[in-house]
Amino acid sequence: MEAEGLDWLLVPLHQLVSWGAAGAMVFGGVVPYIPQYRDIRRTQNAEGFSTYVCLVLLVANILRILFWFGRHFESPLLWQSIVMILTMLLMLKLCTEVRVTNELNVKRRFFADFDPHHFWHWSSFGDYVQCVLAFTGVAGYVTYLSIDSALFVETLGFLAVLTEATLGVPQLYRNYCHQSTEGMSIKMVLMWTSGDTFKTAYFLLNGAPLQFSVCGLLQVLVDLAILGQAYAFARHPQKPAPHVAHPASAKAL
Repeated sequence: MEAEGLDWLLVPLHQLVSWGAAGAMVFGGVVPYIPQYRDIRRTQNAEGFSTYVCLVLLVANILRILFWFGRHFESPLLWQSIVMILTMLLMLKLCTEVRVTNELNVKRRFFADFDPHHFWHWSSFGDYVQCVLAFTGVAGYVTYLSIDSALFVETLGFLAVLTEATLGVPQLYRNYCHQSTEGMSIKMVLMWTSGDTFKTAYFLLNGAPLQFSVCGLLQVLVDLAILGQAYAFARHPQKPAPHVAHPASAKAL
């Protein structure tokens, strides 16, 4: 009897928590990129951020949207993909503008050149948009032809979340090559970790397809590896190369 009397409070409270969780899923994924975006705008330097992160997320979320047409999943996950695609395009636009401004006397590179050596290193934001549209068109057409195949649909879903699981790999590799995390926003990676942990728990609790849960766990592990790099490189910073006097300077001395 007492439990029934509390229904008027528990039901709307449960609904409010559900809306809050859904909202966190939709917009929580883009929050980590806010400090990185602000840092790039403030410093006018995009060297510390790997634009391949944008590539990974664009491919993953386009595939996830196509997967939805073959196997409907929760609407917040669909809207999350749409919001993430728009966010990555904004990040790409800023990074491209900053890089082009800082590059002097560098030959312009275009998507229409179809030069694999300069893939994803074009001189105009419009070229990135063309690439994204071309990929979406091809992937969408293949999905349209194969949408009745359960094997294809499940494979598409696995590819979507597996691609997203490699999100941190470009940043991990970039840090390894430079033996430094300079220019990378630690706040962004901390938000990645907390967001991916929440997302994985959300998948498990809401019975999302198995692919989502497994790849969410992989994302958390990559995030932790990047944080480990930040800790290791901070404790053992790379020593600057010794200055070698120019022959002309030596002669003057």
